[in-house]
Amino acid sequence: MTLQATPLNAIHRALGARMVDFGGWDMPVNYGSQIEEHHAVRSDAGMFDVSHMCVVDLAGPHVRAFLRGLLANNVDKLQTPGKALYSCMLDDKGHVIDDLIVYFFAEDRFRLVVNASTAPTDIEWIRARNAATGSGVAITPRRADNAPAGVAPLAIVAVQGPNARAKVWGAFPSTQPSEALKPFNALVVQDPAIGEIMVARTGYTGEDGFELVVPADNVAAVWEKLDAAGVRPAGLGARDTLRLEAGMNLYGQDMDIHTSPLDAGLAWTVDLQSERDFTGKAALLADGQKAAFAGLVLRDKGGVLRAHQTVVTPAGNGETTSGTFSPTLSLSIAFARLPLGAQPGDSVEVEIRGRKLAATVVKLPFVRNGKALVS
Repeated sequence: MTLQATPLNAIHRALGARMVDFGGWDMPVNYGSQIEEHHAVRSDAGMFDVSHMCVVDLAGPHVRAFLRGLLANNVDKLQTPGKALYSCMLDDKGHVIDDLIVYFFAEDRFRLVVNASTAPTDIEWIRARNAATGSGVAITPRRADNAPAGVAPLAIVAVQGPNARAKVWGAFPSTQPSEALKPFNALVVQDPAIGEIMVARTGYTGEDGFELVVPADNVAAVWEKLDAAGVRPAGLGARDTLRLEAGMNLYGQDMDIHTSPLDAGLAWTVDLQSERDFTGKAALLADGQKAAFAGLVLRDKGGVLRAHQTVVTPAGNGETTSGTFSPTLSLSIAFARLPLGAQPGDSVEVEIRGRKLAATVVKLPFVRNGKALVS
């Protein structure tokens, strides 16, 4: 199978990146030292090519009403242009089709950023719901492989770390208005060399920073200017350890089409309080929460927490969904789906290679803004 490539693929290879198949995309896992890339993001600034993710623009007079019924979180929270919202998109069973970010720019114009591997099914689902509801929303994918003829494809570079925003401003003075941008907000600026840049104060690392959505034809110039400004290239390996420390779910591991968001620690993204109806709401109300979702810290030596390990608790068995060795904490950490009633501080055991090793249940996240929250 031929892997898809982002517009930065040649640059990754020129930098000596180790490339891997990531959901059908040829992506860099690291550029030499995953640990150093991780620490660069926690202490300074790193950048990630996330152009495999897919921007989808939605437009039309009924787009807000359409999104009210499409998403589990309530887009009526978005009243200020540029405001962003994290949400799950559910099927009729209340299971997660995808998790995504929705941006509000005007009453007739919203933008979604969806996951790479789910983009084709996401777009198919959105179009089907649009047809079923008669909403008349114009749905425009903006990734290079699916942008309609005549529509400019977009690429995404995430710049993360305590010095990330300052280095973006230094490399691109046109982004200076974003200095006052609050977290989970975005604005669009015009850069004389790059063209339109959507500057979003969002990310997937638990650090401050931006996600820059730019014309795919000019993303190489963006990458090179950031590199010259001292922003370190980082691959998927560091992105995974960073997001795990930050308590952020990964679709396909921590939740999927068989998982309720209530069982994946995502109840905070689901609005069950308002009278608004949305796809999957009836199923969520009928089924309720069936599992707890929490962090684990391994206390015994001799193993590393990974996905799909059995967790033995007094109330029954659970399972890890993601796990790694935390470079920031120098501890092995994991997410786990556990029996209801599991609480931070509980002692449990994890089965690793035929041995039961002691672990502690902790509240997520493990790390935020470079600060360890567990020990």
